[in-house]
Amino acid sequence: MKQIKILLVEDEPKVAASIKNWLEEQQLLVEIAPDGAVGRHLALSHEYDLVLLDLNLPYVDGYEVCRSIREHHPQMPIIILTALSSIE
Repeated sequence: MKQIKILLVEDEPKVAASIKNWLEEQQLLVEIAPDGAVGRHLALSHEYDLVLLDLNLPYVDGYEVCRSIREHHPQMPIIILTALSSIE
């Protein structure tokens, strides 16, 4: 059975480590991208089953990362995680 591979794009090291640890406890493979530029590069050059994406990222924001992924991999699932205070 193929192991699920997740790209976590999160710039807060403690948050990223916590999420990664929990996902790995669930037997998932997790790769962390520490900023939007690295996240976009990894998402476009590797195969992932899911992208967990923060919106507030250095260098390239999460919106732009999401747009780039959608252009090149329209079927790739993306879940947006953010600490923004409102839905808008």
